[in-house]
Amino acid sequence: MDAELSSLEERLAQLVQRLHVLQEENRELRQQLAARTDENARIGEKLQAARTRVEALLKLIPETET
Repeated sequence: MDAELSSLEERLAQLVQRLHVLQEENRELRQQLAARTDENARIGEKLQAARTRVEALLKLIPETET
């Protein structure tokens, strides 16, 4: 009986340790996701600004007659 309890205690300790590792990994992944989401939004804004500038420049080019 004592051996079974010791074994269960050891397994429980391992599970708790694994839980802490996974919680930390999850926290890090959430931070990475937030950073990539912010970066993606900034890139989207830059892309839209570039698109607007290109469209404005295209309007300045005279159309040629064929």
